[in-house]
Amino acid sequence: MSRRQRLRLILVLGSLIAVGPLTIDMYLPALPAIVDDFATSSAAVQLTLTGTLVGLALGQLLIGPLSDAVGRRTPLIAGTALHVVASVCCALAPNIVVLGGLRVVQGLGAAAASVIAMAVVRDLFSGAAFAQLLSRLLLVMGAAPVLAPTLGSELLRWTQWRGVFAALAVFGVLLMLIAVLGLQETLPPARRQRGGVLPTARLYGSLLRDRTFVGLVLVAGLAMAAIFAYVGGSSFVLQGQYGLDEQQFGLAFGAGAVGLIAATQANVRLLRRYSPQRILAAALLVGSAAGLALLGFAATGLGGLPALLAALWLVLAAAGLALPNAPALALTRHGEAAGTASALLGAAQFGIGALAAPLVGMLGTGAVAMALVVAGGLVSALVVLHLVVRPARLAPPEPEPVVVAAH
Repeated sequence: MSRRQRLRLILVLGSLIAVGPLTIDMYLPALPAIVDDFATSSAAVQLTLTGTLVGLALGQLLIGPLSDAVGRRTPLIAGTALHVVASVCCALAPNIVVLGGLRVVQGLGAAAASVIAMAVVRDLFSGAAFAQLLSRLLLVMGAAPVLAPTLGSELLRWTQWRGVFAALAVFGVLLMLIAVLGLQETLPPARRQRGGVLPTARLYGSLLRDRTFVGLVLVAGLAMAAIFAYVGGSSFVLQGQYGLDEQQFGLAFGAGAVGLIAATQANVRLLRRYSPQRILAAALLVGSAAGLALLGFAATGLGGLPALLAALWLVLAAAGLALPNAPALALTRHGEAAGTASALLGAAQFGIGALAAPLVGMLGTGAVAMALVVAGGLVSALVVLHLVVRPARLAPPEPEPVVVAAH
């Protein structure tokens, strides 16, 4: 694959992966406005975020095996169409209950882009090459959480929160055009799995019997839970507790995402010298320490908002190192069922993340509640890594030849 072809692939797949973060993050500055508009509680509005994550998790479990059976393009286009329809309906939602239900459907549609983009990378690459390309993809995907709250806050200058969902519908239409025109089939018929409930159940069963794979999936899910705890609580903490307006919140949120992006790109260079499991272990150690520092700053008020943001920046940077390497190590073990394996991985990430957001809401809307879940997720990921995965015993993945699948 030439450098130009690889760059085109990164841009296409990055656009697909970005639909999930945009769907999750773009409406964050509007959460307080939705609370006021529907005369409901912050916890109820945070459940709309949980609904999206549940939809993303369930959708991946369904679409992953389907893409292994029928190919990548058809499920991608159908899922994106569902996302467009759900986004339009969200813009017209009459109450918080309907909005929450529609956010589940919206997540189901967004799941197609997330799981298939990951499966396409695994169709073409393996081992360290997989982790390197995934790091490049995270650079493109990282623009989504940087831009999404800022875009949302700018839209709120001209429209109400419903306009954010209308914008997501427009993005979905653009995404469909990208999928139709820019992505060729990467799973030829000879490599497809036989469809059906029983074969799919057996395939999931074989994945769940792989202790190392399950451990890496849990590590990725717990690290993602720390991020979603921040995503779910940050608007209430930074706007409610620290008094930032919608535009200032967008800038602060974007600054944290810059740390995540910088770390994903540093990961490409680190992989030239260190194994993915070594980088993963170091990242979770640093992330756990930063999470505990965040909890200390939130509980004591020491250092004020600057100290809180600095600790959050370190947390997100550590996550930026962990997230490319945990999936790469997990999916390298099961290249024969990349769609199903990436679906299980994505479902764990979004499913555990779906628990993190309402947990923050139940604990409160202050910085301590958010920091407690952030630190808990990273510390738990570190424990699972050493007790279940045991990185010291994990052999480095052997690189496979990089090939372009038949079209």
